[in-house]
Amino acid sequence: MDGVNTAGVRADARVVARADGRGGTCLPVLEGDGPLALRRTRGSGTEARVLLVGAMSGPLGGDRLTVRAEVGTGARLGVGSAAATLALPGRDTDDARYDVRLTVAPGGELHWLPEQLISVRGSSLLATTHADLARGARLVLREEQVLGRSGEPPGRLTTRLTVRIAGRPVLDQRLTCGPGTRGGWDGPAVLDGHRAVGQLVVVRPEFDDEPVTARVLGEGAAVLPLPGPAALVTAVAPDGLRLRRLLDGAAHLLAPAPG
Repeated sequence: MDGVNTAGVRADARVVARADGRGGTCLPVLEGDGPLALRRTRGSGTEARVLLVGAMSGPLGGDRLTVRAEVGTGARLGVGSAAATLALPGRDTDDARYDVRLTVAPGGELHWLPEQLISVRGSSLLATTHADLARGARLVLREEQVLGRSGEPPGRLTTRLTVRIAGRPVLDQRLTCGPGTRGGWDGPAVLDGHRAVGQLVVVRPEFDDEPVTARVLGEGAAVLPLPGPAALVTAVAPDGLRLRRLLDGAAHLLAPAPG
């Protein structure tokens, strides 16, 4: 539901995952406030799972939202969201900010798989994700941005995705779209008229021995090897549904072999 606020909201959410000493994962910290609520759900095997639940509309103009996830040695954590995130206009003319900070220790594993971020007409959002991994950590990170709801133009959206492994920067990617953006974002060199764009980052120690090869993954998607060892998939699509199919297919190709 659309809404406006008169003053930007400040809110933080934090989850900490630790090995429980019995082959599973415990969550000694699971806290959120304001529009950010975290709920533990049924896990699978040794993995603990958490849903990020939006308790209010937003982010709206002027909001400052931060989510932090920390995975310790030997712990496995999966984080998703209950619904898409809508960047909405607000009475505050400042940009909204949505910051995600992820940390994974050696032998830890994090699957960060939120639902899509939708840039609504009139909104202005700066969304940043920073992942800091130790050597030997594992990560599957998916981000998806949809420019406008059905039949409407987008708001202004700036995203930045950075990944560090053992203190070394392996990815720093920034994209700005929508009204007021310098020309070219919608041209053939960037989105080429598409309204959905996404990234998938996979970090697996096995890539040291079996490096990922740069290649096209069907129409609209490509995979590139990153140092670390890691791989980046970038995809564009006409809509969010087709974008998800492209990224799910890429995740399947980059997943560990059974057994």
